[in-house]
This record gives sequence, structure tokens and C-alpha cells, in this order.
Amino acid sequence: MSEAHRAGTVAIVGRPNVGKSTLLNRLVGQKVSITSRKPQTTRHRITGILTRPDAQLVFIDTPGFQTQHRNVMNRLMNRAVRQALEGVDVVVWVIEALRFGERDASVLKLLPDNVPVVLVINKVDRVQRKPDLLPFIAEMRERRDFAAIVPISAERGREADALVAEVVKLLPEAPRMYEEDEITTLPERFLAAELVREKLFRLLGEELPYATAVEIERFETTGNLRRIYVAILVDKPNQKPIIIGKGGEKLKAIGTQARKDMEQLFGGKVFLEVWVRVRSGWADDEAVLRRLGIDSGG
Repeated sequence: MSEAHRAGTVAIVGRPNVGKSTLLNRLVGQKVSITSRKPQTTRHRITGILTRPDAQLVFIDTPGFQTQHRNVMNRLMNRAVRQALEGVDVVVWVIEALRFGERDASVLKLLPDNVPVVLVINKVDRVQRKPDLLPFIAEMRERRDFAAIVPISAERGREADALVAEVVKLLPEAPRMYEEDEITTLPERFLAAELVREKLFRLLGEELPYATAVEIERFETTGNLRRIYVAILVDKPNQKPIIIGKGGEKLKAIGTQARKDMEQLFGGKVFLEVWVRVRSGWADDEAVLRRLGIDSGG
């Protein structure tokens, strides 16, 4: 007799920059959450769907939990983390191999007692002495009764299948919630904004002002062509030339790379127009944050 089909929601949580978004993309098999080396890249709750013959896993990638509330945006990001933990079937808590600090401990305190937690120890490929992992794992076992502990490398894909297998065991018996070909519940408008934001992180690096956001002002679809008009928001006038670059070269590169990713993800031609607007105090303006979807998880 075949085993019963399992399905459920899985929250992926952890402090900033432990590799949550990279893990989500690896599990789903396609980019649905943007990544960069800069902390706090993810500002929303991102949904990714993995469908197998025996199970469907609906992952919720969350922003890294902020221990210093510098503005309204950070408080809303932390609220998104807490909301993601409500009513899920499994929690995947991601930490970095051989690194456990106060920010990780803050996330551990948030984890609900009545939901199974799988501990993912990420970036094991960066550990020089693999035997050092054993005492670290033993130390983590003392902190909580985890349903499973899985050392992985999300970047390289090592042990991703083992993680999925452990999570499936914990899901309830249920039919799938989404069609087989669906990989996210997020609308194209949101994904387009995220792809532009990713290019900002990747092409500007440390130059990128923290108070930077992306707003879709128009999104039009005609047949297989999408016309997308995007505003990059900055907080101060002197930040505008940083993003535009000499002769507009940086802004052009951001638009070109984002357009190529959109065409691959959406499966059609994209006309993309990007400009920069100064909007002082947007990170403390709840109306702007609501429009950007930061308070609602997208």
C-alpha cells in the first residue's frame, strides 16, 4: 500500500544573513526569494512551494529577526516573523555552522513550544575541521528538543533532500493545497520589485543606502509582453547619484539585469523602465510601507 499524501506549511526563520532565502530557492528549485551578501535583504514573508508525488511543502521565508528596532520598517519585519510562526505545521530554524550568538538566541525564544522544529546548521562547507561540528551539534541539542538536526550547505545543495525528507515526516496527512506547477503564491508585480531590489544589493554592495526601496508604479500586460515601470526610493537627495552612477551606467545595469531575470521567470518579453525618486522618511511612513507590502508579508 502506498503511503498517505502529506501537505502543510513550513516557516523558515533565523537571524539575518544565515542563508534562509538561499535555502528556500534551493528547495523550490527556482528563485522566488532574492539573495545577497548584505544582511536584511529579505523584508517580506516569501512563499515557495515544493510539490512531490508524496507531499507538498509550502515554505514561508521570513525576514531576519531584528534585535535593534531602528525604525517602523524593522518593527514590521519582526511582526512578519512572529506572524509566520502562527499556525504553521513545522518550523525550520536556520543557524550558521559553529556560530551561535545573542541574535540566534533571540530567535530561539520566539519558536513556539507546540510546533516541531527542525534545526538546520547551514554553511557546513565553510567549516575547515569537520570534527568540530560534533560538539557544536551536541551543544545545540541541549538548547531544545529538536525534531531533527540537519547540517547542510544551502549554497551548494548538500543534504537539501535530507532536510525535505525530515520535514515531510512531520507534516500532517492532507491533499495538496496548490497545483503541481505552482512555485509561489506571490504575484508577478511583487516578484518584479524584488528582482530590481536584488540587483541594487548586488551591483551597489556597501554603497547602497540602507533606506532604499522599490515601488512598482505601473504593471501592464499585453499578450506575452509586460510593461513595468519602477521607482527606486531613497531617503536623501545625495543618495540619488549613488544609484544612478556616472552617466547613468549603474541604473542602466540594474535595469538590464533585472529585466533578464524577469523574462526568465515570467516566460515572456519585458519592457522595463527604472528611475530614482527621493522620498524622505519612507522607512518610518506606515502608508508607504503598506503600499510596499512590508506589513502584510507581500
